[in-house]
Amino acid sequence: MSDTHSNQFALLRQRRFAPFFWTQFAGAANDNLFKFAFTVMVTYQLRVSWLPPTLAGLAIGALFILPFLLFSATAGQLTDKIEKTRIIRFVKNLEIAIMLLAAAGFVAASAAVLLGCVFLMGLHSTLFGPVKFAYLPQALTERELTGGNGMVEMGTFVAILLGNVAGGLLVALPGVGHTAVAVACVTLALAGRLVAQAIPLAPATDPGLTVNWNPVSETWRNLKLAHENIVVFRSLLGISWMWFFGAVFLSQFPSFAKQVLHGDEQVASLLLVVFSVGIGVGSLLCEVLSRRHVEIGLVPLGAIGMSVFAVDLYFASRSLPDAPVMALAMFLAQGAHWRVMLDLLLLSLFAGLYSVPMYALIQMRSQPTHRARIIAANNILNALFMIASAVLAGALLSAGFTVPQIFLFTAIANAIVAFYIFMLVPEYLLRFVAWVMSRCIYRYKVRGDEHIPTAGAAILACNHVSFVDAVLLMAASPRPIYFLMDHRIFRIPVLGALFRLAKAIPVAPQKEDPATYEAAFERAAQVLREGDLLAIFPEGGITRDGQLQPFKGGIMKIIERAQADGVDAPVVPMALTHLWGSFFSRIEQGGAMVRPFRRGVWSRVGLNVGPGTAAARVQPEALRAQVARLLARG
Repeated sequence: MSDTHSNQFALLRQRRFAPFFWTQFAGAANDNLFKFAFTVMVTYQLRVSWLPPTLAGLAIGALFILPFLLFSATAGQLTDKIEKTRIIRFVKNLEIAIMLLAAAGFVAASAAVLLGCVFLMGLHSTLFGPVKFAYLPQALTERELTGGNGMVEMGTFVAILLGNVAGGLLVALPGVGHTAVAVACVTLALAGRLVAQAIPLAPATDPGLTVNWNPVSETWRNLKLAHENIVVFRSLLGISWMWFFGAVFLSQFPSFAKQVLHGDEQVASLLLVVFSVGIGVGSLLCEVLSRRHVEIGLVPLGAIGMSVFAVDLYFASRSLPDAPVMALAMFLAQGAHWRVMLDLLLLSLFAGLYSVPMYALIQMRSQPTHRARIIAANNILNALFMIASAVLAGALLSAGFTVPQIFLFTAIANAIVAFYIFMLVPEYLLRFVAWVMSRCIYRYKVRGDEHIPTAGAAILACNHVSFVDAVLLMAASPRPIYFLMDHRIFRIPVLGALFRLAKAIPVAPQKEDPATYEAAFERAAQVLREGDLLAIFPEGGITRDGQLQPFKGGIMKIIERAQADGVDAPVVPMALTHLWGSFFSRIEQGGAMVRPFRRGVWSRVGLNVGPGTAAARVQPEALRAQVARLLARG
């Protein structure tokens, strides 16, 4: 599983990713081609007394989502129990059978048969959902996970867009529309099955699992299973909220285009195109902005952008004058409409930045044996949130709210929900601060980050140059780090609050405060027992002259406690470079945090990481020499 490729697009040349990508692309395109062609058919071409056009879209959407509620729990169990490629090929075989039935329904113009196929395609997507996200962590490395998820997310939205466009165009062909849709659906299903044959094997993660066929009790069990890891569970809620947010906008595009923008059907399609392009671009940007790690610091950035541009969309659209229905060319000729489209593009771009790191975090932090069941729990929550969004939007419209007002309401709700989630899971906010610090305030280059363990306990030993050393170490690690820090740093405004939020461990000299001293080492031992990363600055304080100070004996006490607990945590040496003399460091002629631009703007700093040393072989002087060598590399 080499990750020597330069970017996420190179994954498309690798067998472990490309066949899977095109399989899910074909499936998403077929779903949407079929659903949209059927929607257009019952809206414009058929007269079905029991399915009026005004309810057609709602009925089709509800039937498609229903299997997610009923069968996601079972699908998650089967994905954990059975080899994943086997499930993928079964699902694609099922898709061929469903599309053959749908082809007959289109040719015969049978709304009843096609409604049955909508439910069956929902079942097809329900079975594929857990495999889709459980396969990636088995096929990709941690450094590839964000890029791989970005590619899948981008591919899904492009497939949705192309499927909708193709479905609308084909079904409208005079005389042969229904036959053309039938042929296209079967062809896409066959293409998906053909490419699925090339997906490499992905072993079962829990082959001994006994399947519980009761969907109600298993759904509840899956939600409890996800709740065992509170960061994962709240991330599931965060993703479900994104689907709630997106569903509000997607469901209102036809009304928004007609009633507010005064555009025709082509304008409504343009809004969908802009939204899909934004999601795709945002998803692909994640790897660039995260430097090929799972960077959840992008999630608050995404949430902020979603609210800001949704609010601006309200202001951009509320004052548009009444006008006759415009065709696409006339719509594009008016400058005010470009602001609307730009808001929509940026809103969806930030939604892509929001969702991809969350998916990657869930994949990385979920226990492998339960990963598919946790993804299934996510699908259940997504379905519930999307239903809730439809109900709420309907209620607001019935109460007399306009579509722009619904967008404004959703933007404000998004800000409130995001703030609540980030307070519940401060790791998102901390990583955002670390991301801003390492990308916007400094030019931060990390070398040797492959030496930071991606699993298991480890002690990170670093030189201490500035008051933001801990923030920069956070930015270098895809995993959370617990810091052992001088108790006096907690008295500094803003920084103190930040480190308390990070659950940093205050330590005081034994003679000054023996209770704090002892409590700090007990908490440090607990961090290592739980298999987490512990960072320590062995100098015991921030350097006053820019030179590496002698290492204190605290690190040996931590190692001895860990060994007494049966934890053999390696010690990873680190060196922060070029921070001396910056705003957050002391200088020989004065204190820290004076003259903000004394080193200029966006100054270069770095972190060099060396290979870990077994705890039994660590000595303070030898460890100091390792850090000094890393420091000398510059």
